[in-house]
Amino acid sequence: MALTGRTALLAALGSLPIGIWEPSWTGILAVNTPLALACACDFALAAPVRRLRLTRSGDTSVRLGDPADATLTITNPSRRQLRARIRDAWPPSSWQSGMEYDSSRHRVNIPPGERRRVTTRLLPTRRGDRTADRVTIRSYGPLGLFTRQGTHRAPWTVRVLPPFHSRKHLPAKLARLRELDGRTSVLTRGEGTEFDSLREYVPGDDTRSIDWRATARQSAVAVRTWRPERDRHILLVLDTGRTSAGRVGDAPRLDASMDAALLLGALASRAGDRVDLLAYDRRIRALVQGRTAGEVLPALVNAMAPLEPELIETDARGLTATALHTAPRQSLIVLLTSLDAAPIEEGLLPVLSRLTKRHTVVVASVADPTIESMASSRGTTEAIYDAASASQAKAERLRTAEQLTRHGVTVVDATPSALAPALADAYLSLKSAGRL
Repeated sequence: MALTGRTALLAALGSLPIGIWEPSWTGILAVNTPLALACACDFALAAPVRRLRLTRSGDTSVRLGDPADATLTITNPSRRQLRARIRDAWPPSSWQSGMEYDSSRHRVNIPPGERRRVTTRLLPTRRGDRTADRVTIRSYGPLGLFTRQGTHRAPWTVRVLPPFHSRKHLPAKLARLRELDGRTSVLTRGEGTEFDSLREYVPGDDTRSIDWRATARQSAVAVRTWRPERDRHILLVLDTGRTSAGRVGDAPRLDASMDAALLLGALASRAGDRVDLLAYDRRIRALVQGRTAGEVLPALVNAMAPLEPELIETDARGLTATALHTAPRQSLIVLLTSLDAAPIEEGLLPVLSRLTKRHTVVVASVADPTIESMASSRGTTEAIYDAASASQAKAERLRTAEQLTRHGVTVVDATPSALAPALADAYLSLKSAGRL
């Protein structure tokens, strides 16, 4: 229960003349006693809060950056009319700054035995699960002098999914995939190492593709057409250790790695390959296996949504052993991690041969565009020192990438906006060369 501002205002207005003309306890009691009786009546006529029934409905998932609606249904089983203000509490990251007050507060007027719906619009600023907190209801009497107040639990969770900004590149990569598969009217007649069919020779075809036995059986020169291999296994490995927590621009490195993994997963599933996901630091944080082509992308997005960087060093031996267990046969393993010298040289390089012996390995890393701009800065002493530091950092990354390349690893090092299409291009190049 609580007094309202209206009660305090009436008490002040009533006590003011008494205090000016005839200050006494009798005068104060003469003003405040009727007010107290009015408050008691108002409290008695206010609808009880604890008997209210609350249920929820609405969106259960939303992409980061899009709004989500959580609907709260309030049922008034009492015989009194409910005049109330409601606060539907959610975590602070459920709204952008300054939106929380207007979005979470509602006014309702519910007659006896009826129900009303209020909608709280969320605009989350972070990935993961956003769980509703308590619902606080303040019930007013008809005079607005006294209130009943209570809280209810109405559980509801909205999963905020990765935004998948790189999906804009998917049509172009699919067009390139169709060219490799020989399904578009371009000069490329299908590349790869898996035999597809025979057709008649046309000028410009590679003479090495001529099938002489088939040519001998017919009057025209026949050539073989090829298509990229299908039903290959792709394992996407997300390093969720401390290096993934470093911020590049406005987001952690892990978010850019997720975006690149989503584009590659969508592209590989369309190409007829099987895609799995492993997120690991010192233990498995997420695992997606055995999904059909239509289920891969929703499963990847749902598994990535609650992932957060862990401020611990990644166990490279454990990651390698888990990857080998997850991909027992020859596969393409795409490791999205950092190219920092220490974690690679002390952690990954000693165990890398276990992966490259059986699998094709791609290491993809997020580069900081700020370093590139610092390397070209000049004009002041401070800028020259910045440029020297940036050049040294670039040289270390290049040296680390060369070490990985000498072990037979394909390295993709690009800024957050360029990493996803660059990784997709590397996959298409490997597929075209028959290395999967």
